[in-house]
Amino acid sequence: MEKRPLGNSELDVPVVIFGAWAIGGWWWGGTDDARAINAIRAGIDAGVTAIDTAPIYGCGHSEDVVGQAVRGRRDEVQLLTKVGLRWDDPRGAHFFDTTHPGTGKPVSVMRNLRPDSIKLEVERSCERMGVDCLDLVQCHWPDPSTPVEESVGALADLVDAGVVKAIGVSNFDVPLLERAQAELLRRGHVLASHQPRYSLLDRSIELKVLPWTRGHKVGTLAYSPLAQGLLTGKVGPDRTFAEGDGRADLPLFRVDSRRDIAAANLKAAEIARTHDCTLAQLALAWCLNQPGVTAVLAGARTASQVVENAGASGIVLSLQESTMLAELFAPYQSAD
Repeated sequence: MEKRPLGNSELDVPVVIFGAWAIGGWWWGGTDDARAINAIRAGIDAGVTAIDTAPIYGCGHSEDVVGQAVRGRRDEVQLLTKVGLRWDDPRGAHFFDTTHPGTGKPVSVMRNLRPDSIKLEVERSCERMGVDCLDLVQCHWPDPSTPVEESVGALADLVDAGVVKAIGVSNFDVPLLERAQAELLRRGHVLASHQPRYSLLDRSIELKVLPWTRGHKVGTLAYSPLAQGLLTGKVGPDRTFAEGDGRADLPLFRVDSRRDIAAANLKAAEIARTHDCTLAQLALAWCLNQPGVTAVLAGARTASQVVENAGASGIVLSLQESTMLAELFAPYQSAD
């Protein structure tokens, strides 16, 4: 597994990172903890030695599962998590309403990057995963009710205290990235990474965000690089979704959209065959071949899926192949 430096931080991360959103129990029709634990451990064996999770994934459930999976193997893995989405604190800016996956009770999710909330979330994340230090902590979404300088300042305090090794953000625009970086530099720290959504079906960061992170040597961790399965070739127009699988409500998952994307996948398969790889590996490799992208966060719920994802490391696409793929999926870009 290839590793790359994460921006100007001291971390080197595998180019394929285990994305633990799907094992939290939301949106994907439930969770099978034993299967998820097996998938994480199979990933570690295959070189996927960094795991990205968040407290909000299943209201703590994803972090609990990750903690069980890495027990006894902490020295082999890097744990990446987030702060800033609270379902148990009314403060902050309202984000969305949902039901608690454990209790079934309605909850309001708030964007809360207040310093005291950040420190409490990090403490709880460490408890869930059974560790005393986290490799990377990221501000999950901007919180318009809290100055970003206060938020990253709280994370800088945790780095100084030895509880966090590196600081990142997610879903930030360029002005917020600039403010976060400036405050961290003032405090003698660096902004290690930014985590945006990026795939052949969502290239919006190429206009401003990716050029900024590339120019300022801030790592980019691309999430949803398989577009929640659309780029694997396994989510065609005839696919049915289990109850609770939130993908069924997304525009790109309408039957007509899936039919168009399936046709594009059929053409992409010609390129995949030249590299003896699957469509999923090809889509991940496309992201990894884009200048400025450090790693991809690839979700997996089974051991076979994570091993397949790991196989994207080392696939080198020619400029012509990369351009062909970009043009092939350009008509179906997400409007979200």
